[in-house]
Order: sequence, then structure tokens, then C-alpha cells
Amino acid sequence: MAISHGLKVGALLLATTSLFAACSSTAGTTAATTAAATKAAAATTTTPAAAGSSAVVKPKDGKALKIGVTFPILDQFLQKVADGISARAAEAGVEVNIQASQEKTDVQLAQVETFIANKVDAIIVVPVDTDAAGPMTAKAQAAGIPLIYVNRKPADLPAGVPYVGSDSLVSGNLEMTQLAKLANGKGNVVILQGDPSNEAAVLRTKGCVDVVAKNPDMKVIKTQAGNWQREKGQSIMETWLQSGDQIDVVCANNDEMALGAINALKAAGKLDKTIVGGVDATGDALAAMKAGELKVTVFQDAKGQGAGGVDAAIKLYNKDTVPAYVDVPYVLVTPENMAQFAGK
Repeated sequence: MAISHGLKVGALLLATTSLFAACSSTAGTTAATTAAATKAAAATTTTPAAAGSSAVVKPKDGKALKIGVTFPILDQFLQKVADGISARAAEAGVEVNIQASQEKTDVQLAQVETFIANKVDAIIVVPVDTDAAGPMTAKAQAAGIPLIYVNRKPADLPAGVPYVGSDSLVSGNLEMTQLAKLANGKGNVVILQGDPSNEAAVLRTKGCVDVVAKNPDMKVIKTQAGNWQREKGQSIMETWLQSGDQIDVVCANNDEMALGAINALKAAGKLDKTIVGGVDATGDALAAMKAGELKVTVFQDAKGQGAGGVDAAIKLYNKDTVPAYVDVPYVLVTPENMAQFAGK
């Protein structure tokens, strides 16, 4: 994920009396910058649903709810999640305040505490560290404020705290299955992993490894964390290329790292000998696919996840039932079907 660091940490810690003052209009934001084989098979034939296409959920009592939202960062992908939140909030007639925590768990916890102090009606969190979300969960529950996690699933969630997102194991399986097909089931595979503290990175990597294990003539020779960043993906690939090892397939946990790997491969004159895949189907990734550089990606419905988070928040406020896991399916993207994902 390419990092956007326009927001200064100090600006995030707004005075509790003014946190929502800057977003008094409906759906206004103070954004930092602006599995199972059956399930996997079904995902390959699914078409992307437009965010907001399902019935809009609204507060039963007509209240203009205030929802606090905190992200780790607002990079190219997560900004789309934020856009989905804002769009759905506008449809539902609620207010959202979107903050980013610069990848700092303490800043994110402080943001949640500030939302609680301002008596928001619900809180949506995309956690910095899925293994360190416990304190945020505990504080929101103690305050009796509905809490929803989106996109990144904490390791342990108590009853009543839903997760809206996608099954990351499926994305890894979809990506690597197509990469293996393109490589005719042969070759050395390297894996560019996201932040190892994120559930998505762990499961996408497992999905890749599981598929490689089913192909006797394929082998994972290197795995390293690029923490979702294009620059790190590029530097890791440059180091790997200098080792002299043959690299036939790159299974990256996201498009940003895949694009970094492509930059390194192009500079070394080896892109034509290496098959690269990613996850997210970002605009930059689709452009790289159109250019013939990226061979595979997996659509993750960012706006759909954002909309689903707002829907879940309003349902919890309404005292309606929300499943523990709200699934937003992944879809395999190849040059043959990439056109339908443009702008998604």
C-alpha cells in the first residue's frame, strides 16, 4: 500500500469539544488525506457489486447519527474504503468523522478514546495492528458504543463486535492458482508479504503457500514482509535479484508491493521472465495489467466494505442483528475481465 502521510499526528488529536465541529454537515469528513475451494470457485465468477447497491439502512428513530472512523493510513486502497464509508453515510443521512493514525497503535487508541469522549453513536475501525485491537474493543464496549471492524480482522472479537471484510485466504488461493496456471505449474516462487501483524497478510501468504504445495514442480524460495508498501516491495525484489536466484513467480499480498517488484524487474531487464500477481485491483494495478506487466490481481471491494461498515453500525444502533462476519467476496481479475473493474 503506498503510504500517504499528509496528516500530522498532532492534528489527529483534536480537542474533544471540536472533533465533530468540522464535519457538521451530513457525511462530512475530516479525513487524514482526503478458504474453501467452493467459496474460491464462486468468487472467480462473481461480478463486482457497486458499493451502495444494497438497501440503505437508516436509523429507525431518524437521528443524525455521529460515527467516528479511524484508519491506519489512507493509501490508494484504504482511501476507497473511506470513500465507501462517506458515500453510504450520505445515503443514510448520518455524519462520519474519518481519521488516520499514521500506522501508530497508540494514536489509533487515542482517537477511539476521543470518539468515546464525544459520545459518538458508533465507531468503525480499520486496525493498525490486528493483534493489538483489544484495548479499543474493551473501551468501546465499556462505553456501550457499537463497534465495527472493517477490512482487517482482529485475532479475537467478542460477541456483538462484527467484522466487515473479505476472506483473505480466498484471495491468496485465487491469486496463486492463476499464477500457477500461467506458469504451467512450474518454477520458483517468491512471496511479498504485507505487515505480518495483520491477519490479511498471514492468510494471503498461507493461501499462496497452500497452492504452491499442490504443485510438485513449484517451490517457495523466499518470503519477506514489505509491509504493503511499493517502495519496500521494490527494494526487497532488488535484493533478491542480486542474489542470483532464479525467480519465476511473484505472489504479492497486495498490488502496491507487486508494482514495486515490477519496477525492480523492469530495471533488471527480467520482467519478461517473471510472472507477477497482486491483490486489490487498484487503478495503478489495472494500468499495469493493461500494459502487460501485472498478470493477476484480485478485486477487493473497498467501497463495498466501507458501505458495509456503515450499514452494520446503523443496524447495531437500531438494535438489529448483525452477523459476526459480513462477507464482501473477492473476485479474480485477469486481462480478460479487467475492464469491468475500472473505477471500482
